[in-house]
Amino acid sequence: MDILLVDGYNIIGAWPELKALKERDLAAARDRLIEKMAEYQAFSGYRVIVVFDAQYVQGAAKKYKNHKVEVIFTRENETADERIEKMAISLNNRKTQIHVATSDYTEQWAIFGQGALRKSARELLNEVLSIEKGIAKKVKIIQERKPVSKIPISDEMAEIFEKWRRGEK
Repeated sequence: MDILLVDGYNIIGAWPELKALKERDLAAARDRLIEKMAEYQAFSGYRVIVVFDAQYVQGAAKKYKNHKVEVIFTRENETADERIEKMAISLNNRKTQIHVATSDYTEQWAIFGQGALRKSARELLNEVLSIEKGIAKKVKIIQERKPVSKIPISDEMAEIFEKWRRGEK
């Protein structure tokens, strides 16, 4: 099994789209990263865990799932780097390969020493963009093969039905 541990705020600060969004709305940037990681997880088969520092979100440590991606907010005096290092140690075994996505050079060396593989923010972004292109190609092929509906409906209604089918609001 492959597990990808993502240093959330590090990636947000490194990806142009998320960095710009962060300037306007940090929560929206976090949500967008999680959405992209959900696509990555679905396409790659990796288990994805996104870790955020508690400094931007007050309160006790939190852990929840969003789009089947595990999201962790560290405890108040714990950094994402510290949590990722602990998780790299605890999750590592013969059947599991840990990958850590961060551009923090010190963190990269620390996790490398734990047997984990590193992915820079740029490498992860390139993989995500490649996956998005692959998904777009598959969707286009499916749409071209899609049989014409027996009941004529507007594009707007078709979009609403598609969102319902996916369980979205």
